[in-house]
Amino acid sequence: MLFTDRSDAGERLAAALRPLEAARPVVLGLPRGGVPVAFPVARALGAPLDVIVVRKLGVPSHRELGFGAIGEGGVRVISEDIVRTGRLTPEDVAAVERAEEAELTRRARAFRGDRPRVALDGRTVIVVDDGIATGATAAAACQVVRAQGAARVVLAVPVAPPDAVAWLRTAADEVVCLSSPPAFRAVGEWYRDFAQTSDEEVVSLLARAAAGPAAGQAPPAAAVEVDAGGLPLAGDLALPEGARAVVMFAHGSGSSRRSPRNRAVAAELHRAGLGTLLFDLLTPAEETDRANVFDIGALAGRLVDATAWLRRRTPLPVGYFGASTGAAAALWAAADVAADVGAVVSRGGRPDLAGPRLAAVRAPTLLVVGGEDTTVLDLNRRAQRELRCENRLEVVPGATHLFEEPGALEAVARLAGDWFTRYLAP
Repeated sequence: MLFTDRSDAGERLAAALRPLEAARPVVLGLPRGGVPVAFPVARALGAPLDVIVVRKLGVPSHRELGFGAIGEGGVRVISEDIVRTGRLTPEDVAAVERAEEAELTRRARAFRGDRPRVALDGRTVIVVDDGIATGATAAAACQVVRAQGAARVVLAVPVAPPDAVAWLRTAADEVVCLSSPPAFRAVGEWYRDFAQTSDEEVVSLLARAAAGPAAGQAPPAAAVEVDAGGLPLAGDLALPEGARAVVMFAHGSGSSRRSPRNRAVAAELHRAGLGTLLFDLLTPAEETDRANVFDIGALAGRLVDATAWLRRRTPLPVGYFGASTGAAAALWAAADVAADVGAVVSRGGRPDLAGPRLAAVRAPTLLVVGGEDTTVLDLNRRAQRELRCENRLEVVPGATHLFEEPGALEAVARLAGDWFTRYLAP
């Protein structure tokens, strides 16, 4: 299993951890790389997110050999066997602890600021990392979390070697690992993008999670009249305070403004600090003629004109979210240099209808299709082969064309939010 990046790994891990949602868990990310994986997990489960800062206590003469670990709140886990075989004196142990305690305090404050640590007493705690090499740090984290009062400890990682997974089952009550390849050499081999996570990214993700679901909530959408090359089209424009980008919804049947599915996705984008413009590409009279629904060139032209109208109102970066034939229109428009669109997401769309224009698309493109929508899935796979931009095809297991199954639309919304956040508002 190959992951696109840590966000992608987190989305897939969240799906595997869904059964734990009812336990109302706490999600802890190991810094630094574990936090970007833990963020989508916490959001999917509606769980609080925090960082678990652990410092391994190494034998002075052999630093790689740990005789214990310390965590926040004065928690210490010591292996008396290693202390004894390493012939460590109480003074040796105390000296190592003092040095590591100072670094632990510094890092915890750097990541969390003045926010208090999330209490773990009696809770189910999910410890998340971006992968396991030796497993020493993950094992120490599980021990520290248990010592901090957790009732149940679950270790969740995208990838790890089989022997490490087997050993870690002794440190955690449960280990959830998506991929455990026998030919394991390094965690980074299983990611297309394994760029180093910065302290700033960790701080930002923790702050977003701490702000809660109300952060980035959009004000009531304002009814607007979108000027599409002289043709007025009804729309709803919502811009959260401090919005970093705006996403235009394109739907070929003209139902974009009223679609409950699109409104559900828009609400998720608002929580991510993104604005939305939901509008009808066709007038009510036009949408009664099915030929108009499949006139991709005309729909795309209106979308480009509407984009120009939106840019006169706000300087924010623009992305497109398209469904059905609207996805083809979004990609066709994205190929037009006048649109200058930053990212595209297709939900159950027909990107194949954009034809030769696909090769000209430069905006990063995400195609989301239901696993049971087999005909459309095949068409998306064909279209993906024509794309020359950065792209990804995400299949939502068990979902049909309208994503009406429990959790299916939520998965689409999370995928879209992460994609637009990454490429429009990094």
